[in-house]
Amino acid sequence: MPNLHELEDSMPVAPLKIVALPSAEKLGLRINEYMVAFRKSIRNDKVKNDPAFHGYIESNYLLNINVPRFGSGEAKASIEESVRGKDLFLLVDVCNHSITYTMNGYTNHMSPDDHYQDLKRVIAACNGKAHRINVIMPFMYEGRQHRRTGRESLDCAYALAELSSMGVDNFITFDAHDPRVQNSTPLNGFDNFTPPYQFIKALLNAEEDLIVDKDHLIVISPDEGALERAIYFASVLGVDTGMFYKRRDYSTIVNGKNPIVAHEFLGDNIDGKDIIIIDDMISSGGSMLDTARHLKEMNARRVFVCCTFGLFTDGLKAFDEAYEKGYFDKIVCTDLTYLPPELFTRPYFIDADMSKFIASIIDFMNHDISMANVLDTTEKIRGILEAYNARQDVDIEFN
Repeated sequence: MPNLHELEDSMPVAPLKIVALPSAEKLGLRINEYMVAFRKSIRNDKVKNDPAFHGYIESNYLLNINVPRFGSGEAKASIEESVRGKDLFLLVDVCNHSITYTMNGYTNHMSPDDHYQDLKRVIAACNGKAHRINVIMPFMYEGRQHRRTGRESLDCAYALAELSSMGVDNFITFDAHDPRVQNSTPLNGFDNFTPPYQFIKALLNAEEDLIVDKDHLIVISPDEGALERAIYFASVLGVDTGMFYKRRDYSTIVNGKNPIVAHEFLGDNIDGKDIIIIDDMISSGGSMLDTARHLKEMNARRVFVCCTFGLFTDGLKAFDEAYEKGYFDKIVCTDLTYLPPELFTRPYFIDADMSKFIASIIDFMNHDISMANVLDTTEKIRGILEAYNARQDVDIEFN
């Protein structure tokens, strides 16, 4: 744990409980394991003996909940133990389409709307008894519908306002499509984290011959929306950056969006260089694969794709074909959302584990300590780069 002395010298807000909804059950189990290890590593005897720290060191922080459904498709949430006075952290993955339920004899896959409704049911079941409610929603519900451009709904802002009215104090998300949506709830906590450290750690562990300098590596943004995260990543690595401009046909709408006519590259010469493409998500993947193909045609040496959310809404066939054609070399995705099991069998896939990072966020927030302790990853990235360049053991944990 980073800055362990700050945790030992501070009081928790309230006894901690983690509520992992069925959509995020696996991630919740790993987070719980780290939380147990964190608390057991505390060396301060006051924590073990002071009544004010009752329930601080536990063998399990997961709260028992149940979200059953009736044959009509309706549902309810029930909490199997007391939450009075607890600091609750509710974890939900709105993109987990693998969970099914039966409705009138038909099998339905849960949609983001279903997961969001279940989250509200759990909050309602707390009945106002919890000391504080914090929601961890890695992929922000309706995050791409964050602003109004015509006669259309404003789903993301309304969802945040609705959660605020239900008593949610803090909202934690990752790589928000547009974090300015937090303006809809200006008096509530809103934290948006990014995973650059986990990206570079996973990539360096998988590749033994990367040369991280401006002569051999460049970070590319696939569009103007991802440019800010690409600039940060490139500046920390000490390399150049570039971007693709998506020229769209604004006279046509296909599947709710304007189709891309062409990708125009803006940047330096990439001949013979390794490329890291960084973005917030892979949806169908068509745009990302087109970007990778363009880079290979420009004589890029290797292409590595780093995305926070791997949704793969159209399956993996297009990625398999593109990999066979040599358009890209590796894809790094976090485990913040559901990943299809077959993805783990692909030779091009690298998993970036986020569970320890989230456990650190929960621990610091439970103590009401500045989140700068987990937000600032620049020094950690530079540390792992130094170890890698020196060819030391690069399996460095997030501390």
